[in-house]
Amino acid sequence: MRGGVGAEAMACLLPCASGMCKRGDVRKNACVTGRNSTPMISLRQKFAPIIDFAFPPRCPACGDEVVGAPGQDDALCPSCWSRLEMPGHPSCRLCQHPLAPEGNLDDGLCVACREAAPVHDGMSAATIYGDASRDVVLALKHAGRFALAGPMGRLMAMRLEASGAVLPPDPLVVPVPLHRTRLWSRGYNQSVLLARGLAKARGWSVAPDALRRVRRTRALGGLDRSERLEMLAGAIVVPHALSVAGRDIVLVDDVVTSGATTDACVRALKDAGADRVVVSCYARVRSPWRAGALRD
Repeated sequence: MRGGVGAEAMACLLPCASGMCKRGDVRKNACVTGRNSTPMISLRQKFAPIIDFAFPPRCPACGDEVVGAPGQDDALCPSCWSRLEMPGHPSCRLCQHPLAPEGNLDDGLCVACREAAPVHDGMSAATIYGDASRDVVLALKHAGRFALAGPMGRLMAMRLEASGAVLPPDPLVVPVPLHRTRLWSRGYNQSVLLARGLAKARGWSVAPDALRRVRRTRALGGLDRSERLEMLAGAIVVPHALSVAGRDIVLVDDVVTSGATTDACVRALKDAGADRVVVSCYARVRSPWRAGALRD
């Protein structure tokens, strides 16, 4: 992995066969310290049928037993899956925000993207923010339900493929950062967990500390987009430009509302020399203004 590893890149306690090394990198079936090493089978995989019989997998969201997911400790149950709303059609071709069917869909753009081209190079949302996705996000973000990061990351990887965004062949996965005081109080950054889940599903590398939040900002809830942009100005930087220079990036966040936070991250990455930056989020919040009538 390019660049250093800091506070957020906590040492991995899993064996190399898990696909994650101690530097936070992810590779499919192989440790990054030996790319030509023979794929290993973990003890968990060997004894999965016995373990699942004795301790049936349970849904990390609701706790119900999950049938038909052998060896998967973190699979969501059918009930929780069915409550999630996925982005459908019509949606903005640049930011994947849902569009009003009665709007002017000639160019396939939402109001915001039509009035000003986004700074990112594509966006993918795994779900539309609603009751079900909110419950899942809050359980990961504030209740420490770490097992949710696996299925959330895999769904983000799947939706990223289906979003229509032009994906770079070997991007660096970068999570949206937390300020150190918030990281210390919470104990973890949920975007890092999602980034690792997505990267593991795709076999990509993760750079948990590529971005740094150098100034703590107040909670952005209740602020409009212009207020959020003003609040975030200069708050997010790239501490080591060489870690992202010339690289394609997949930027990971849990929830995208106005896009102000991800835009601040994209600008910082591109100012540091990153090439293309595609945003992947777990939940996209609807905006009546974005989805409303697209003006000529």
